[in-house]
Amino acid sequence: MTPRRTFLKTTALTSIAAGGLRAQGQQNKADESPANRLRVGVMGLGRGKAHVKNYLEIPGVEVAYVCDVDSRVLQSMAKHVADRQKTKPVAVSDFRKILEDPTVDALSIAAPNYWHAPATILACQAGKHVYVEKPGSHNPYEARRMVEVAQEKKRVVQMGNQRRSLPSFIKGMGKLHSGILGKLTYARCWYDNARGSIGKGAPAPVPEWLDYDLWQGPVPEKPFKNNLIHYNWHWHWHWGNGELGNNGVHALDIARWGLGVDLPLKVSYLGGRYHYDDDQETPDTGDATYDFGGCGASWYGSSCHRRKAEAHAFVTIYGEGGSMAFGSSGYTRFDTDGKAVETVAPDFSDRPHFENFLNAIRTGERLHAPIADAQESAMLCHLGNIAYREGTVLKRSTDQDWADVIGSDTSNWKREYRPGWETL
Repeated sequence: MTPRRTFLKTTALTSIAAGGLRAQGQQNKADESPANRLRVGVMGLGRGKAHVKNYLEIPGVEVAYVCDVDSRVLQSMAKHVADRQKTKPVAVSDFRKILEDPTVDALSIAAPNYWHAPATILACQAGKHVYVEKPGSHNPYEARRMVEVAQEKKRVVQMGNQRRSLPSFIKGMGKLHSGILGKLTYARCWYDNARGSIGKGAPAPVPEWLDYDLWQGPVPEKPFKNNLIHYNWHWHWHWGNGELGNNGVHALDIARWGLGVDLPLKVSYLGGRYHYDDDQETPDTGDATYDFGGCGASWYGSSCHRRKAEAHAFVTIYGEGGSMAFGSSGYTRFDTDGKAVETVAPDFSDRPHFENFLNAIRTGERLHAPIADAQESAMLCHLGNIAYREGTVLKRSTDQDWADVIGSDTSNWKREYRPGWETL
C-alpha cells in the first residue's frame, strides 16, 4: 500500500523540527551525560503518574517539575519523585511557571482535554518540546492551531497514542502495508466498558485542596459542582469529548494507520445516553462511521455494558485476504475462513512511546505520532461528535476542507475562551 501523503508530510515536518538538535544529540550519545540530560515538567498528575513513572525509568531524564491544581496529589507526587531521583522536583500549581524556566526542555501534558492545545501552544511558544495526551485538542480549531504553532516554532510534539510505538503494532502494520491481506476495505473499532452513573451534581463550596480557577483555565467559567472533578468532566461538552474522544481516538488512530487514510468524506454518529438518568451529556452508546472513499471505518462504543459475550477486538482491519485483529498490545491475523494463522501478543508498555519522544529531541529520530498526523485522528472524533450533536451526516467533496463545510466561524469549529486566552 502506498504510504498516505499525510504521513510523508508530517515525517518531513518532524525532521525539520528536530534537525536543529541532531548534532547535539549525536555528540552526546550517552544518555546520562550531563550535556545530554533532558529536564521535563509534568502537568496533570492523574494520567500524569504514568508520565512520571516512565521518565524516572528512562536514563538521562530529570523530572524537574510536577504540576497539578490538586494540592494533595501535587505534594504526594513531589515526594514520590524526590525519593527516586537525585534532585527534588519543583511543585507548582500553574504550569506557566514551568515554561518560564529556560533549563526545562519539555512539557509533558496529562491535564484535561480542554487544556491540551492551549498548554501545547504556550509551551511551543516558550521554546519547549511537548508530549501531550490524546486527544490533544478539544475542537477542530485547536487541532489545526496547535499543529501550526508546533511547525512555526520547530518543536517536537508527540501525542500519547502509545500503540504507534509498540514493536508488535509496527510489525503488524508493516505486514498490512506490504499487502499480506491484499486490498484493505474496512476497519471496525470497539470500546466496551461498565461505567456507572455519575449522578446529579449539586452546587458546593470549592474544596480547599483545589485551585478551581486554574482548573478551568482557558474555558468560560462555570460554577463548581460536586460530581465533576477529577474524571466526570469527560462527559460534559464544555470540558470533554465524550467516549469517542476519550477512548475512541486510540482505536480510530489505529484504523487510520492500518488503512493508510487521512480525513473522511462522510461522517455519522448515532447513539444516546441510554443507561442512566444523570448529568452526563455525551452518549454512553453509539456508532460512529466514516467513509474515506475507497474504504471505511466504524467505532462502536458501549461505555456502560461490557458486551462480554461478543468478545470484541480493539480494532479489526479487513482485506481481500482475511483480517487482522489488534488487541491492547498485539494482533492476530486470520485467513478468509476465519482461521488464526499468526498471533503476536507481547505485554503492553508505554515506555517505547516516551523513549521515541525523547530520542526525537536528542537525535532527530522520527516521531511515531507527530502532532500533525495525530490530530487527523483527533479530527475523526471531533467530526463524529459534531455529527452526533447536529443529528446529521457530515459530507464533503474531495476538494473541500472540513473548515469550509462546518464553518470556521461556528461554535462547532471553535469554542469561546475566557478573557486573556482568546489569542490562542
